[in-house]
Amino acid sequence: MHIARQRGRCRSWRLRGHDNGHDHGHRGQPRRGPIRPADDPEHAGAALVGQLHGQAGLGAYVQSSSAESDAELDPGRLTELGRRQALLTANALAARGQWPDRIISLTNGISQRRWLADANPMLTALISSRVAGDWITEFDRLRELEPHAQDAAFRADFAAVKLANKTRVARLLAERHGFDIDPTSLFDLHIKRIHEYKRQLLNILQVIGRYNRIRVGADEVARTVIFAGKAAPGYVMAKRIIHLITSVADVVNNDPRTRGLLKIFFVPNYGVQVAEELVSAGDLSEQISAAGTEASGTGNMKLALNGALSILSQDGANTEIRDAVGDENVWMFGHSFDALQALRASGYDPGVIYRANAEVRQSLDMLRDGYFTPHNRDLFVPVVDALLRGGDAFMVLADYEAYVAAQASVDAAWSDPTAWTTKAILNVSRMSPFSMDRLVHQYAERVWDAAPVPP
Repeated sequence: MHIARQRGRCRSWRLRGHDNGHDHGHRGQPRRGPIRPADDPEHAGAALVGQLHGQAGLGAYVQSSSAESDAELDPGRLTELGRRQALLTANALAARGQWPDRIISLTNGISQRRWLADANPMLTALISSRVAGDWITEFDRLRELEPHAQDAAFRADFAAVKLANKTRVARLLAERHGFDIDPTSLFDLHIKRIHEYKRQLLNILQVIGRYNRIRVGADEVARTVIFAGKAAPGYVMAKRIIHLITSVADVVNNDPRTRGLLKIFFVPNYGVQVAEELVSAGDLSEQISAAGTEASGTGNMKLALNGALSILSQDGANTEIRDAVGDENVWMFGHSFDALQALRASGYDPGVIYRANAEVRQSLDMLRDGYFTPHNRDLFVPVVDALLRGGDAFMVLADYEAYVAAQASVDAAWSDPTAWTTKAILNVSRMSPFSMDRLVHQYAERVWDAAPVPP
């Protein structure tokens, strides 16, 4: 197989023992046909494990990554129950040491060629002025940028690149959608698929809280909150959340009290091209999914690589990004997965938070009473009901207070441009572990058993 070539050099790989004349499985062994579960779905897992144990096919690996695999499991014959049982049984075998290498977890990765070199040529050129050679290919050398975070001249150049990117994006959004954006404001980006577990609802609720503080005279940091993403066609609640965001934006953006302090925009028709345009302009990256719901995610990596600081829940690859760039250079908040599980087990009641937190209560009452939709006052009652009567499945209210506290810390950091830019440079310089190159090498060594082909 060959890895697609983009800007910079890429290695080719060949499976050890691979003969193009035959259909081979893992480690060059011939495949024995697709794995088929037992007819009884309750025993499908055990049957699969037995077949897997008897053949060394790629299907014997259960891989936790969004990268495509050559899994030998036949999805047309494998029931959902069978899938779950196969995973549980295989995991139990692995835990007992019988299959020490069958279940692996590899952190996702992104292409620096697309998400930095192509998406942000000005930052790429600035890095090249300090890091010599083909650092795009030898991506670990990005760490050589780190000492320049203490260089005042480099910080000024870095800040100038960020402002130029923000100005360009503001102009594009004005031309396409009529958005009126101040490039000097903090660009707060929440750009990803619209889903309850990704908690765009948590974000817009804290934005409503910010709006309410501004209405009574609070002097907030100037922010432009940019949402973007698509919802599945039949996903009613996700579409309702989009409607909520745009309805709040209509009110907030036209209130003279928010002028120069808060703007909200939802960018339509989100896709890869729009993402490439937006990532270079982000100051703050919203990665706030409920703990235990995001397998890995890559939006967090793309924005951090382009110099956005991150506000992170304890989910997916967020903790790995925190460990890589330094706890002092991100804002992590909220419950861990274990803490959320314990909270649910103890009888979590979101109504308790509603009654105790005046800001939460005011924001939810505004939604329930139709403040943002006077023409249809009941429009967002289902959103409120999902939180207060539906059990708050994704723990929005459980993490609300910690999220608002983290946002206040973001505001304080933004008020110190030197410290903010230093953190941003350190984020960029420490992101090489999240390259797709690293992931391909790991797959080659641990899954495919493939060796590099000499150039």
